[in-house]
Amino acid sequence: MAGELCHDWKCWRKRRYMVSIMACFGFFNVYAMRINLSIAIVDMTALKNITLNNGTTISYREFDWDSTLQGYVLSSFFYGYITTQIIGGYLASKFGGRKIFGAGIAVTGLLTLVTPLASNVSVYLLIAVRIVEGIFEGVSYPSTHEIWSRWAPPLERSRLATIAFSGSYIGTVVSMPLSAYLATAFGWPSIFYYFGSIALVWYVIWMYTTFDSPEQDSWISKEELDYITQYVDTKSKNDLGNVPWKSILTSIPVWAIIASHVSENWGWYTLITQLPKFMSFWEMRGSCPPFPYLVMAITIQFSGQLADCCLVRGYMTTTQVRRVFNCGAFIAQTVFMLSAAFWMTPVGGVFCLTMAVALGAFAWAGFSINHLDIAPQYASILMGLTNTFATLPGIISPILTGYIVTDETSADEWRPVFYITAGLYLFGALIYGTFASGELQSWAMESLDETEESRNAKKVDYYNKSFDADE
Repeated sequence: MAGELCHDWKCWRKRRYMVSIMACFGFFNVYAMRINLSIAIVDMTALKNITLNNGTTISYREFDWDSTLQGYVLSSFFYGYITTQIIGGYLASKFGGRKIFGAGIAVTGLLTLVTPLASNVSVYLLIAVRIVEGIFEGVSYPSTHEIWSRWAPPLERSRLATIAFSGSYIGTVVSMPLSAYLATAFGWPSIFYYFGSIALVWYVIWMYTTFDSPEQDSWISKEELDYITQYVDTKSKNDLGNVPWKSILTSIPVWAIIASHVSENWGWYTLITQLPKFMSFWEMRGSCPPFPYLVMAITIQFSGQLADCCLVRGYMTTTQVRRVFNCGAFIAQTVFMLSAAFWMTPVGGVFCLTMAVALGAFAWAGFSINHLDIAPQYASILMGLTNTFATLPGIISPILTGYIVTDETSADEWRPVFYITAGLYLFGALIYGTFASGELQSWAMESLDETEESRNAKKVDYYNKSFDADE
Protein backbone atom coordinates (compact mmCIF):
# COMPACT_ATOMS: atom_id res chain seq x y z
CA MET A 1 0.00 0.00 0.00
CA ALA A 2 3.02 2.27 -0.29
CA GLY A 3 1.63 4.08 -3.28
CA GLU A 4 -1.50 5.03 -1.41
CA LEU A 5 0.39 6.35 1.58
CA CYS A 6 2.78 8.37 -0.56
CA HIS A 7 0.29 10.01 -2.85
CA ASP A 8 -2.92 10.54 -0.89
CA TRP A 9 -1.85 14.13 -0.28
CA LYS A 10 -2.20 14.78 -4.01
CA CYS A 11 -5.97 14.52 -3.79
CA TRP A 12 -6.30 17.70 -5.85
CA ARG A 13 -5.20 15.59 -8.84
CA LYS A 14 -8.10 13.17 -8.38
CA ARG A 15 -11.50 14.19 -9.65
CA ARG A 16 -13.37 12.07 -7.09
CA TYR A 17 -11.71 14.07 -4.32
CA MET A 18 -12.53 17.35 -6.03
CA VAL A 19 -16.18 16.29 -6.12
CA SER A 20 -15.93 15.54 -2.39
CA ILE A 21 -14.34 18.91 -1.63
CA MET A 22 -16.99 20.79 -3.60
CA ALA A 23 -19.68 18.79 -1.78
CA CYS A 24 -17.99 19.85 1.45
CA PHE A 25 -18.53 23.49 0.50
CA GLY A 26 -22.11 22.60 -0.39
CA PHE A 27 -22.76 21.20 3.08
CA PHE A 28 -21.09 24.32 4.46
CA ASN A 29 -23.91 26.31 2.88
CA VAL A 30 -26.55 23.78 3.93
CA TYR A 31 -25.72 24.15 7.60
CA ALA A 32 -24.89 27.85 7.54
CA MET A 33 -28.41 28.51 6.23
CA ARG A 34 -29.96 25.93 8.54
CA ILE A 35 -28.57 27.26 11.81
CA ASN A 36 -28.32 31.00 11.12
CA LEU A 37 -31.79 31.49 12.59
CA SER A 38 -30.58 29.91 15.85
CA ILE A 39 -28.16 32.83 16.22
CA ALA A 40 -30.40 35.52 14.74
CA ILE A 41 -33.35 34.64 16.97
CA VAL A 42 -31.32 35.48 20.08
CA ASP A 43 -30.85 39.03 18.76
CA MET A 44 -34.36 39.22 17.33
CA THR A 45 -35.97 38.46 20.71
CA ALA A 46 -33.42 40.14 22.99
CA LEU A 47 -34.51 42.86 25.39
CA LYS A 48 -33.09 46.12 24.04
CA ASN A 49 -32.98 49.68 25.32
CA ILE A 50 -33.86 52.69 23.19
CA THR A 51 -33.70 56.36 24.11
CA LEU A 52 -36.58 58.52 22.88
CA ASN A 53 -36.25 62.12 21.73
CA ASN A 54 -37.39 63.37 25.14
CA GLY A 55 -34.56 61.50 26.83
CA THR A 56 -36.67 58.65 28.17
CA THR A 57 -35.16 55.19 27.92
CA ILE A 58 -37.50 52.30 27.30
CA SER A 59 -36.98 48.57 26.91
CA TYR A 60 -38.53 46.53 24.12
CA ARG A 61 -38.23 43.33 22.11
CA GLU A 62 -38.26 43.54 18.32
CA PHE A 63 -40.08 40.19 18.26
CA ASP A 64 -41.88 39.34 21.49
CA TRP A 65 -41.87 35.55 21.10
CA ASP A 66 -41.91 33.37 24.21
CA SER A 67 -39.72 30.26 24.49
CA THR A 68 -42.49 27.97 23.26
CA LEU A 69 -43.11 30.01 20.09
CA GLN A 70 -39.35 30.21 19.51
CA GLY A 71 -39.25 26.42 19.71
CA TYR A 72 -41.85 26.18 16.96
CA VAL A 73 -39.96 28.71 14.82
CA LEU A 74 -36.69 26.81 15.20
CA SER A 75 -38.28 23.43 14.50
CA SER A 76 -40.38 24.60 11.52
CA PHE A 77 -37.50 23.93 9.11
CA PHE A 78 -37.78 20.23 9.85
CA TYR A 79 -41.49 20.05 9.02
CA GLY A 80 -40.49 20.51 5.40
CA TYR A 81 -37.16 18.70 5.68
CA ILE A 82 -38.79 15.42 6.63
CA THR A 83 -41.06 15.35 3.57
CA THR A 84 -38.41 15.17 0.83
CA GLN A 85 -35.92 12.63 2.13
CA ILE A 86 -37.13 9.56 0.27
CA ILE A 87 -38.33 11.44 -2.81
CA GLY A 88 -34.98 13.27 -2.86
CA GLY A 89 -33.13 9.96 -2.91
CA TYR A 90 -35.32 8.66 -5.71
CA LEU A 91 -35.00 11.84 -7.80
CA ALA A 92 -31.24 11.75 -7.34
CA SER A 93 -31.05 8.15 -8.54
CA LYS A 94 -33.13 9.04 -11.62
CA PHE A 95 -31.74 12.45 -12.59
CA GLY A 96 -28.33 12.59 -10.92
CA GLY A 97 -27.28 13.52 -7.40
CA ARG A 98 -25.29 16.53 -8.60
CA LYS A 99 -28.32 18.28 -10.06
CA ILE A 100 -30.62 17.58 -7.11
CA PHE A 101 -28.00 18.50 -4.51
CA GLY A 102 -27.19 21.77 -6.27
CA ALA A 103 -30.80 22.78 -6.92
CA GLY A 104 -31.78 22.18 -3.30
CA ILE A 105 -29.08 24.50 -2.02
CA ALA A 106 -29.75 27.17 -4.66
CA VAL A 107 -33.46 27.43 -3.85
CA THR A 108 -32.70 27.49 -0.13
CA GLY A 109 -30.30 30.37 -0.81
CA LEU A 110 -33.04 32.35 -2.50
CA LEU A 111 -35.43 31.73 0.38
CA THR A 112 -32.77 32.73 2.88
CA LEU A 113 -32.53 36.12 1.17
CA VAL A 114 -36.24 36.79 1.78
CA THR A 115 -36.23 35.60 5.41
CA PRO A 116 -35.92 39.13 6.93
CA LEU A 117 -38.92 40.32 4.90
CA ALA A 118 -40.96 37.30 5.99
CA SER A 119 -40.01 37.84 9.64
CA ASN A 120 -41.22 41.44 9.60
CA VAL A 121 -44.51 40.53 7.92
CA SER A 122 -45.54 37.73 10.27
CA VAL A 123 -44.09 34.97 12.41
CA TYR A 124 -46.36 32.58 10.53
CA LEU A 125 -44.90 33.66 7.18
CA LEU A 126 -41.43 33.11 8.65
CA ILE A 127 -42.45 29.61 9.69
CA ALA A 128 -43.81 28.98 6.18
CA VAL A 129 -40.55 30.12 4.57
CA ARG A 130 -38.54 27.90 6.87
CA ILE A 131 -40.77 24.93 6.04
CA VAL A 132 -40.15 25.45 2.31
CA GLU A 133 -36.42 25.80 2.96
CA GLY A 134 -36.58 22.44 4.70
CA ILE A 135 -38.34 20.90 1.70
CA PHE A 136 -35.47 21.87 -0.60
CA GLU A 137 -32.67 21.06 1.85
CA GLY A 138 -34.23 17.67 2.47
CA VAL A 139 -32.65 16.30 -0.70
CA SER A 140 -29.08 17.09 0.40
CA TYR A 141 -27.95 13.94 2.16
CA PRO A 142 -29.81 11.42 -0.03
CA SER A 143 -28.50 13.02 -3.23
CA THR A 144 -24.87 12.90 -2.09
CA HIS A 145 -25.16 9.17 -1.40
CA GLU A 146 -26.18 8.79 -5.04
CA ILE A 147 -23.03 10.69 -5.98
CA TRP A 148 -20.85 8.33 -3.89
CA SER A 149 -22.56 5.28 -5.38
CA ARG A 150 -21.02 6.38 -8.71
CA TRP A 151 -17.79 8.05 -7.60
CA ALA A 152 -16.53 6.20 -4.50
CA PRO A 153 -14.68 2.86 -4.67
CA PRO A 154 -15.66 0.64 -1.70
CA LEU A 155 -12.54 1.22 0.39
CA GLU A 156 -12.63 4.99 -0.10
CA ARG A 157 -16.25 5.50 0.87
CA SER A 158 -15.55 6.59 4.44
CA ARG A 159 -12.97 9.20 3.57
CA LEU A 160 -14.82 10.67 0.57
CA ALA A 161 -18.12 10.86 2.43
CA THR A 162 -16.66 12.28 5.63
CA ILE A 163 -14.74 14.95 3.70
CA ALA A 164 -18.07 16.06 2.27
CA PHE A 165 -19.98 15.76 5.55
CA SER A 166 -17.32 17.78 7.37
CA GLY A 167 -18.66 20.82 5.54
CA SER A 168 -21.67 20.67 7.85
CA TYR A 169 -19.47 21.27 10.88
CA ILE A 170 -17.19 23.77 9.18
CA GLY A 171 -20.33 25.69 8.20
CA THR A 172 -21.45 25.61 11.82
CA VAL A 173 -18.04 26.72 13.10
CA VAL A 174 -17.87 29.66 10.71
CA SER A 175 -21.50 30.72 10.67
CA MET A 176 -22.06 30.90 14.43
CA PRO A 177 -19.47 33.57 15.30
CA LEU A 178 -19.86 35.25 11.91
CA SER A 179 -23.63 35.47 12.38
CA ALA A 180 -23.12 36.94 15.86
CA TYR A 181 -20.73 39.51 14.39
CA LEU A 182 -23.05 40.40 11.52
CA ALA A 183 -25.97 40.83 13.91
CA THR A 184 -23.93 43.16 16.13
CA ALA A 185 -22.30 45.16 13.33
CA PHE A 186 -25.04 45.34 10.69
CA GLY A 187 -28.22 44.00 12.28
CA TRP A 188 -29.68 40.50 12.24
CA PRO A 189 -31.08 40.74 8.65
CA SER A 190 -27.51 40.87 7.29
CA ILE A 191 -27.03 37.27 8.44
CA PHE A 192 -29.56 36.02 5.90
CA TYR A 193 -28.43 38.32 3.09
CA TYR A 194 -24.83 37.16 3.45
CA PHE A 195 -25.33 33.42 3.59
CA GLY A 196 -28.05 33.39 0.96
CA SER A 197 -25.71 35.12 -1.49
CA ILE A 198 -22.82 32.76 -0.73
CA ALA A 199 -25.04 29.76 -1.48
CA LEU A 200 -25.97 31.09 -4.91
CA VAL A 201 -22.31 31.70 -5.79
CA TRP A 202 -21.46 28.14 -4.74
CA TYR A 203 -24.25 26.75 -6.94
CA VAL A 204 -22.78 28.33 -10.08
CA ILE A 205 -19.32 26.91 -9.33
CA TRP A 206 -20.73 23.48 -8.43
CA MET A 207 -22.63 23.09 -11.69
CA TYR A 208 -19.60 24.14 -13.73
CA THR A 209 -16.94 22.01 -12.01
CA THR A 210 -18.70 18.70 -11.21
CA PHE A 211 -20.40 15.93 -13.16
CA ASP A 212 -22.96 13.21 -12.39
CA SER A 213 -20.57 10.33 -13.06
CA PRO A 214 -16.91 9.76 -13.96
CA GLU A 215 -17.85 8.96 -17.60
CA GLN A 216 -19.36 12.42 -18.00
CA ASP A 217 -16.38 14.22 -16.47
CA SER A 218 -14.39 15.82 -19.27
CA TRP A 219 -11.45 16.55 -16.94
CA ILE A 220 -10.93 13.08 -15.48
CA SER A 221 -7.85 11.08 -16.47
CA LYS A 222 -8.25 7.75 -18.22
CA GLU A 223 -6.38 6.04 -15.37
CA GLU A 224 -8.75 7.35 -12.73
CA LEU A 225 -11.80 6.57 -14.86
CA ASP A 226 -10.66 2.98 -15.38
CA TYR A 227 -9.84 2.67 -11.69
CA ILE A 228 -13.27 3.83 -10.50
CA THR A 229 -15.31 1.89 -13.05
CA GLN A 230 -13.43 -1.31 -12.21
CA TYR A 231 -15.08 -1.39 -8.79
CA VAL A 232 -18.14 0.84 -9.11
CA ASP A 233 -21.23 0.50 -11.30
CA THR A 234 -21.46 4.09 -12.49
CA LYS A 235 -24.20 3.65 -15.10
CA SER A 236 -27.18 1.90 -13.53
CA LYS A 237 -30.32 3.90 -12.81
CA ASN A 238 -32.98 2.91 -10.32
CA ASP A 239 -36.60 2.45 -11.24
CA LEU A 240 -39.09 3.11 -8.45
CA GLY A 241 -40.97 -0.04 -9.41
CA ASN A 242 -37.81 -2.15 -9.03
CA VAL A 243 -36.83 -0.93 -5.57
CA PRO A 244 -37.34 -3.85 -3.14
CA TRP A 245 -39.36 -1.84 -0.64
CA LYS A 246 -40.63 -4.83 1.32
CA SER A 247 -37.13 -6.21 1.77
CA ILE A 248 -35.80 -2.79 2.76
CA LEU A 249 -38.53 -2.16 5.32
CA THR A 250 -38.12 -5.61 6.87
CA SER A 251 -34.30 -5.55 6.88
CA ILE A 252 -32.82 -5.64 10.39
CA PRO A 253 -29.56 -3.89 9.31
CA VAL A 254 -31.63 -1.05 7.81
CA TRP A 255 -33.50 -0.57 11.09
CA ALA A 256 -30.19 -0.64 12.95
CA ILE A 257 -29.05 2.31 10.81
CA ILE A 258 -32.35 4.08 11.49
CA ALA A 259 -31.98 3.67 15.26
CA SER A 260 -28.40 4.96 15.14
CA HIS A 261 -29.26 7.85 12.83
CA VAL A 262 -32.12 8.96 15.08
CA SER A 263 -29.93 8.78 18.20
CA GLU A 264 -27.09 10.82 16.69
CA ASN A 265 -29.42 13.41 15.22
CA TRP A 266 -31.27 13.89 18.50
CA GLY A 267 -28.07 14.99 20.17
CA TRP A 268 -26.95 16.99 17.15
CA TYR A 269 -30.21 18.89 16.65
CA THR A 270 -30.64 19.51 20.36
CA LEU A 271 -27.25 21.18 20.52
CA ILE A 272 -27.35 22.96 17.18
CA THR A 273 -30.67 24.67 17.98
CA GLN A 274 -30.24 25.17 21.72
CA LEU A 275 -26.52 25.70 22.30
CA PRO A 276 -26.64 29.46 21.56
CA LYS A 277 -29.34 29.85 24.22
CA PHE A 278 -27.56 27.53 26.64
CA MET A 279 -24.38 29.58 26.32
CA SER A 280 -26.08 32.99 26.34
CA PHE A 281 -26.57 33.17 30.10
CA TRP A 282 -22.78 32.82 30.46
CA GLU A 283 -22.40 35.71 27.98
CA MET A 284 -20.51 33.41 25.60
CA ARG A 285 -22.89 33.41 22.64
CA GLY A 286 -20.41 34.75 20.13
CA SER A 287 -17.33 32.77 21.10
CA CYS A 288 -17.95 29.37 22.68
CA PRO A 289 -20.69 27.69 20.63
CA PRO A 290 -18.36 26.97 17.68
CA PHE A 291 -15.90 25.03 19.87
CA PRO A 292 -17.72 21.68 19.64
CA TYR A 293 -18.19 21.97 15.89
CA LEU A 294 -14.59 23.07 15.30
CA VAL A 295 -13.34 19.89 16.96
CA MET A 296 -15.98 17.89 15.07
CA ALA A 297 -14.82 19.32 11.74
CA ILE A 298 -11.31 18.11 12.50
CA THR A 299 -12.11 14.70 13.99
CA ILE A 300 -14.53 13.69 11.23
CA GLN A 301 -11.67 13.87 8.72
CA PHE A 302 -9.58 11.63 10.96
CA SER A 303 -12.44 9.17 11.51
CA GLY A 304 -12.99 8.60 7.80
CA GLN A 305 -9.29 8.05 7.14
CA LEU A 306 -8.95 5.71 10.12
CA ALA A 307 -12.03 3.69 9.16
CA ASP A 308 -10.76 3.14 5.61
CA CYS A 309 -7.27 2.35 6.93
CA CYS A 310 -8.71 -0.42 9.13
CA LEU A 311 -10.43 -1.87 6.06
CA VAL A 312 -7.51 -1.50 3.69
CA ARG A 313 -5.07 -3.15 6.09
CA GLY A 314 -7.53 -5.87 7.01
CA TYR A 315 -7.55 -5.06 10.72
CA MET A 316 -11.34 -5.40 10.85
CA THR A 317 -14.18 -6.42 8.59
CA THR A 318 -16.61 -3.82 7.28
CA THR A 319 -19.20 -4.87 9.85
CA GLN A 320 -16.68 -4.59 12.68
CA VAL A 321 -15.50 -1.15 11.54
CA ARG A 322 -19.04 0.22 11.39
CA ARG A 323 -19.99 -1.21 14.79
CA VAL A 324 -16.80 -0.26 16.63
CA PHE A 325 -16.70 3.30 15.31
CA ASN A 326 -20.41 3.89 15.78
CA CYS A 327 -20.93 2.32 19.20
CA GLY A 328 -17.65 3.56 20.64
CA ALA A 329 -18.69 7.10 19.76
CA PHE A 330 -22.18 6.70 21.23
CA ILE A 331 -20.95 5.31 24.54
CA ALA A 332 -18.44 8.14 24.89
CA GLN A 333 -21.15 10.67 24.00
CA THR A 334 -23.42 9.18 26.67
CA VAL A 335 -20.73 9.68 29.29
CA PHE A 336 -20.03 13.29 28.32
CA MET A 337 -23.69 14.28 28.08
CA LEU A 338 -24.27 12.94 31.60
CA SER A 339 -21.17 14.78 32.76
CA ALA A 340 -22.48 18.01 31.23
CA ALA A 341 -25.67 17.66 33.27
CA PHE A 342 -23.66 17.87 36.49
CA TRP A 343 -20.71 20.05 35.50
CA MET A 344 -22.77 23.17 34.86
CA THR A 345 -19.99 25.73 34.67
CA PRO A 346 -18.65 27.62 31.63
CA VAL A 347 -15.47 25.52 31.51
CA GLY A 348 -17.15 22.22 32.37
CA GLY A 349 -20.12 22.74 30.10
CA VAL A 350 -18.02 23.74 27.09
CA PHE A 351 -15.61 20.84 27.62
CA CYS A 352 -18.29 18.15 28.00
CA LEU A 353 -20.43 19.38 25.12
CA THR A 354 -17.37 19.79 22.90
CA MET A 355 -16.34 16.20 23.56
CA ALA A 356 -19.90 14.90 23.08
CA VAL A 357 -20.25 16.60 19.71
CA ALA A 358 -16.70 15.91 18.53
CA LEU A 359 -16.82 12.19 19.24
CA GLY A 360 -19.90 11.94 17.06
CA ALA A 361 -17.47 12.16 14.14
CA PHE A 362 -16.60 8.52 14.66
CA ALA A 363 -20.28 7.55 14.52
CA TRP A 364 -20.46 9.19 11.10
CA ALA A 365 -17.79 6.75 9.91
CA GLY A 366 -20.26 4.08 11.00
CA PHE A 367 -23.96 4.49 10.30
CA SER A 368 -23.76 7.30 7.72
CA ILE A 369 -21.64 5.21 5.33
CA ASN A 370 -23.45 1.95 6.08
CA HIS A 371 -26.10 2.49 3.37
CA LEU A 372 -23.40 2.17 0.73
CA ASP A 373 -22.16 -1.09 2.27
CA ILE A 374 -25.43 -2.98 2.38
CA ALA A 375 -27.02 -1.72 -0.85
CA PRO A 376 -24.89 0.69 -2.93
CA GLN A 377 -27.37 0.95 -5.82
CA TYR A 378 -30.13 1.96 -3.37
CA ALA A 379 -27.92 4.08 -1.11
CA SER A 380 -29.61 7.39 -1.90
CA ILE A 381 -33.06 5.92 -1.23
CA LEU A 382 -31.85 4.27 1.98
CA MET A 383 -30.34 7.53 3.17
CA GLY A 384 -33.63 9.24 2.41
CA LEU A 385 -35.48 6.61 4.43
CA THR A 386 -33.20 6.69 7.48
CA ASN A 387 -32.93 10.48 7.41
CA THR A 388 -36.72 10.73 7.35
CA PHE A 389 -36.83 9.07 10.77
CA ALA A 390 -33.72 10.99 11.85
CA THR A 391 -35.42 14.30 11.08
CA LEU A 392 -38.04 13.71 13.78
CA PRO A 393 -35.58 14.83 16.49
CA GLY A 394 -35.25 18.16 14.68
CA ILE A 395 -38.99 18.65 15.03
CA ILE A 396 -39.47 17.24 18.52
CA SER A 397 -36.31 18.33 20.33
CA PRO A 398 -36.65 22.16 20.05
CA ILE A 399 -40.31 22.02 21.05
CA LEU A 400 -39.66 19.65 23.95
CA THR A 401 -36.74 21.80 25.11
CA GLY A 402 -38.94 24.88 24.87
CA TYR A 403 -41.40 23.28 27.30
CA ILE A 404 -38.70 21.97 29.64
CA VAL A 405 -36.51 25.09 29.71
CA THR A 406 -38.67 28.11 30.46
CA ASP A 407 -35.86 29.90 32.30
CA GLU A 408 -32.71 29.78 30.17
CA THR A 409 -30.54 30.80 33.14
CA SER A 410 -31.58 27.81 35.25
CA ALA A 411 -29.10 24.94 35.28
CA ASP A 412 -31.70 22.62 36.82
CA GLU A 413 -34.01 23.08 33.83
CA TRP A 414 -31.26 22.21 31.35
CA ARG A 415 -30.33 18.91 33.07
CA PRO A 416 -33.33 16.87 31.79
CA VAL A 417 -32.39 17.89 28.24
CA PHE A 418 -28.97 16.27 28.70
CA TYR A 419 -30.44 13.18 30.41
CA ILE A 420 -32.76 12.52 27.48
CA THR A 421 -29.95 12.95 24.96
CA ALA A 422 -27.63 10.61 26.87
CA GLY A 423 -30.34 7.96 27.06
CA LEU A 424 -30.89 8.05 23.31
CA TYR A 425 -27.17 7.73 22.60
CA LEU A 426 -27.06 4.61 24.78
CA PHE A 427 -30.15 3.19 23.05
CA GLY A 428 -28.55 3.74 19.63
CA ALA A 429 -25.35 2.00 20.71
CA LEU A 430 -27.21 -1.08 21.92
CA ILE A 431 -29.34 -1.46 18.78
CA TYR A 432 -26.59 -0.75 16.26
CA GLY A 433 -24.00 -2.84 18.06
CA THR A 434 -26.35 -5.82 18.03
CA PHE A 435 -27.94 -5.71 14.58
CA ALA A 436 -25.78 -3.64 12.19
CA SER A 437 -24.10 -5.26 9.17
CA GLY A 438 -21.49 -4.13 6.69
CA GLU A 439 -22.20 -6.85 4.14
CA LEU A 440 -24.07 -6.51 0.86
CA GLN A 441 -27.61 -7.70 1.53
CA SER A 442 -29.16 -10.47 -0.55
CA TRP A 443 -31.99 -8.20 -1.73
CA ALA A 444 -29.43 -5.68 -2.98
CA MET A 445 -27.44 -7.99 -5.22
CA GLU A 446 -27.37 -6.57 -8.72
CA SER A 447 -27.60 -9.99 -10.32
CA LEU A 448 -28.23 -13.57 -9.20
CA ASP A 449 -24.93 -14.52 -10.82
CA GLU A 450 -22.93 -12.53 -8.29
CA THR A 451 -22.18 -15.07 -5.57
CA GLU A 452 -20.63 -14.58 -2.17
CA GLU A 453 -17.40 -16.05 -3.52
CA SER A 454 -17.21 -13.58 -6.40
CA ARG A 455 -17.80 -10.63 -4.08
CA ASN A 456 -15.11 -11.84 -1.69
CA ALA A 457 -12.69 -12.31 -4.61
CA LYS A 458 -13.36 -8.73 -5.69
CA LYS A 459 -12.63 -7.54 -2.14
CA VAL A 460 -9.35 -9.43 -2.03
CA ASP A 461 -8.36 -7.94 -5.37
CA TYR A 462 -9.22 -4.50 -4.06
CA TYR A 463 -7.19 -4.97 -0.89
CA ASN A 464 -4.15 -5.89 -2.99
CA LYS A 465 -4.29 -2.82 -5.21
CA SER A 466 -2.86 0.60 -4.48
CA PHE A 467 -5.15 3.63 -4.69
CA ASP A 468 -2.67 5.68 -6.71
CA ALA A 469 -4.06 4.51 -10.04
CA ASP A 470 -4.26 8.12 -11.18
CA GLU A 471 -0.55 8.32 -11.82
